Amino acid sequence: MEIANGIYSLGQRRGGRVHAFLVDDGHDLTLIDTLADDDARRVLAALRHLGRSPADLRRIVLTHGHRSHLGGLAALKRMTGATVYAHAWEADIIAGERRAQPVTFRPTRPVRTWWRIYHLQLGINFGLKPHVPCPIDVAVSEGDAIGPLQVLHTPGHSPGHLAVYWPERRTLIAGDAIATWPALAAGWPAFNLNPRQERASLRRMAELDVAAIGVGHGEPIVRDAAETLGRVVGMA
Repeated sequence: MEIANGIYSLGQRRGGRVHAFLVDDGHDLTLIDTLADDDARRVLAALRHLGRSPADLRRIVLTHGHRSHLGGLAALKRMTGATVYAHAWEADIIAGERRAQPVTFRPTRPVRTWWRIYHLQLGINFGLKPHVPCPIDVAVSEGDAIGPLQVLHTPGHSPGHLAVYWPERRTLIAGDAIATWPALAAGWPAFNLNPRQERASLRRMAELDVAAIGVGHGEPIVRDAAETLGRVVGMA
């Protein structure tokens, strides 16, 4: 699914309807997150569908160090040699040197909606099915640029959580700061480690000029994006 000119959404059911995003800037490709599959088969299929090869993937940007976003990282690094970017505060998790911070064991209310992610709460707390470790190449944070993408440090969901914004295309990739599955929300509440920081990050993103928003879990927001983002700020 092309959510804006040159920006493609890749999704799968595993990992909580997790999504990654492939960005074509007219020269080469940047991937934001890597889905949950260790073999990266969905990413490779997307490259083939676009008539591109793995060698065209030059950069991989990781929004944060949770398993569902890191599955294909090691395989893609091996096959493409792409430069891997993330925040320094997530680097040791991505490299397999530290487990991601535990989250609450309490089910999120209303349970009739959020029971669908409870197995993922258990998984992160017990370290089940860890990703294949891969060190990052470049640490990035607020104000850095990766090709045409502006890097935003958006803590709350995790300390080193990143979002990226392409001003020319009016597109924000918000990572897990926003979710649309199993419901529209300010991320997954049970997974937000610092709600105060989460609210501040969302307010800052709401100041951007957006026509499309890619989220970490659930379908992208491609209609009334600015208004929807305003609603999410009110939920935080």
